[in-house]
Amino acid sequence: MPSPSDINGKLAILADAAKYDASCASSGSKRESKGGLGSTEGMGICHSYTPDGRCVSLLKILLTNYCIYDCQYCVNRISSDTPRARFTPEQVVKLTMDFYRRNYIEGLFLSSGIIQDSDYTMGQMIEVAKTLRERESFRGYIHLKTIPNAADDLIETAGQYADRLSINIELPTVGDLKTLAPEKKRPAIEQSMDRIKIKREEITSDRKRGLRVPQFVPAGQSTQMIVGATDSTDQDILNTSSVLYGTHQLRRVYYSAYSPIPHADARLPGMSPPLVREHRLYQADWLLRFYGFEASELTTPESQNLDLDIDPKLAWALRNRESFPIDVNRASREMLLRVPGIGERGVKRILNTRRHHAIRDEDLIRIGVSYKKARPFLITSDRHPEPLSLDSVGLRDRLRPRSVQLSLFDAFESAATGQV
Repeated sequence: MPSPSDINGKLAILADAAKYDASCASSGSKRESKGGLGSTEGMGICHSYTPDGRCVSLLKILLTNYCIYDCQYCVNRISSDTPRARFTPEQVVKLTMDFYRRNYIEGLFLSSGIIQDSDYTMGQMIEVAKTLRERESFRGYIHLKTIPNAADDLIETAGQYADRLSINIELPTVGDLKTLAPEKKRPAIEQSMDRIKIKREEITSDRKRGLRVPQFVPAGQSTQMIVGATDSTDQDILNTSSVLYGTHQLRRVYYSAYSPIPHADARLPGMSPPLVREHRLYQADWLLRFYGFEASELTTPESQNLDLDIDPKLAWALRNRESFPIDVNRASREMLLRVPGIGERGVKRILNTRRHHAIRDEDLIRIGVSYKKARPFLITSDRHPEPLSLDSVGLRDRLRPRSVQLSLFDAFESAATGQV
């Protein structure tokens, strides 16, 4: 067992404790690197993925896994017997700079259990970021996890040094939080999110008026929800995500499958949910953010969880067959985005191609759409779907992908691209 008394032992404990937090992507930062060390650009011991598929490396650790809270789903809760360790802010700074100089990382993701109280812990994390920026001239990516119930002025200060802040909502409903994490209050979490949104809007407004103002969370804010720790459905999860995106302008919502922990509360399940559920939630999330879908369209009152056998866009199309087939040469961008097997890039290529000539069936393959999946839902200049093909009882089975073992890397890909 690693010793919590030496730096390597602390690193082993606190890096392992940080693995449960999925809200760790470094897209969107534009911090100027001139005159300092590090960069948020380019290729880079945790790997995160940007929306364009670029992989970056972050030192992902906790400041400490001691915690005064007793959230039942968390391995670091106060009642857990997990090995404990604690870094000083100076030790985190030294580790970050040492790893950066060895070209192991491009940035830092820092979270923490809560020690003494929320404000003290948040202050310790700010000290890390401030020292990196001001003393070490570090211009690499910094993602700070904000501490629940920390004062607004501390969160505002953190945003001046961090590229991204994340405030984890943890569980999809207020009832879930009351049951498993009563110390955490949904209104307080959302109040902090709103404070970050308002400050970002103020900064944007000042810059439009030509004022020189310091950066504030240039990569935005994100959150995480644990999937499968409670009986909440995918409908509950997606409704919460939709509200968070619309109300607080979050950059990302991350979904993390619940992982059973030692000596868990009897109310928690004994098994993790299937990894494909997390995969489908990322695909559904992509539809909410980029494809014009509403959360209410992705599930039904009768089936409140996403179909694990097929992706959520195909599931929607099969439930709404009366909307198809559509003419690929006439349909709007919004409707093309709803065709199974056609992603954003495919729609862009279709719109560009049809400016020059009518799209034929063979053009679809060259354009790069998933031809087998898209074909029943489209009319081209030389083909109309065979009669009654959309009414075929076996259409779902024909379009369903063959069963494969989903790996952890598939879930990473879902978080990175979400293309459906």
